[in-house]
Amino acid sequence: MQEQALQDIAAASTLEALQQVKTKYVGKSGLVTRELGSLGKLPPEERKARGAEINAVRAALDAALTEREAVLRRAALDARLASEAIDVTLPGLSLPAGGLHPITRVYDDLIEIFTKLGYDAVEGPEVEDEHHNFEALNVPWYHPARDLQDTFWLQDGRLLRTHTSPMQVRYMVDHTPPLKIVARGKVYRYEATDATHEAMFHQLEGLVVGDGIRMSDLKGTVAEMARGLFGGSARVRFQPSYYPFTEPGADFAVWWENPRGESKWLELGGCGMVHPNVFKAVDDLREAAGKERIYEGKTGFAFGLGPERIAMLKYGIPDIRYFYANDPKVIGQFRGELG
Repeated sequence: MQEQALQDIAAASTLEALQQVKTKYVGKSGLVTRELGSLGKLPPEERKARGAEINAVRAALDAALTEREAVLRRAALDARLASEAIDVTLPGLSLPAGGLHPITRVYDDLIEIFTKLGYDAVEGPEVEDEHHNFEALNVPWYHPARDLQDTFWLQDGRLLRTHTSPMQVRYMVDHTPPLKIVARGKVYRYEATDATHEAMFHQLEGLVVGDGIRMSDLKGTVAEMARGLFGGSARVRFQPSYYPFTEPGADFAVWWENPRGESKWLELGGCGMVHPNVFKAVDDLREAAGKERIYEGKTGFAFGLGPERIAMLKYGIPDIRYFYANDPKVIGQFRGELG
């Protein structure tokens, strides 16, 4: 039996075949195991010698099984490594290249324009308190924007900011004029979602404060931004409008001649001179923080616009929801244009 078992072990070419041999001889019902179980039927004077003989066979088979298993495992590992080997002489694979999101590219263009004009780019929290989002910006308690159905309120009394304008207040509290900043970020308002409206969108906010800042400075800044976005021939139109945090306030539009030969006024955003009540609110916050009141009597202007509007027209995107669908078929088509 030992001789035959050792031949079977040596002939096993796979781990599965070796396991079958092991089960046949030393498994629970194997031949060697059954021989050990039959010792009780022998006379007492024969059991010791017979037991020693069977245990010697078991030890020889166990050693042969262990050795053969090690050989087969090494062979299996070598085969797997050979199959996974890389031929370094083959040409490399061409992997798809990424690209900037259209909104990111518009943001970058805007930031570059204003950086060249001496503005500092800043960012602020998306979760705001009611004072910075409304009260400090001269938004009265009865304004529709403060209704539950128009603003996303949180359980702790805070809210998702409805505009980037709170950064005006936060920045002025911590800095002294003169100052020039642009703030970018996501904002949230309840909207009935359709091709041109989403509950989350982006804004770029600008603020300039100093001595003798005038409406003409604001108009010149917006015109320079339009030329940077749409070329040196871009024209800007201002129309009176109302915003609680500006006085006077205006909407601005750009005469846009797109590559498809279409020309029209493109409404970009709102602007105006900073309302004196905003400067007063800033000084109140500074005073509460132990700082000097320095903004009352200053003048400044602010403006805000949405990158989605620019990106939709610039790249011919018909539905604002495409920006947030994470569909590579949509975003991927702008890869070459956006770099």
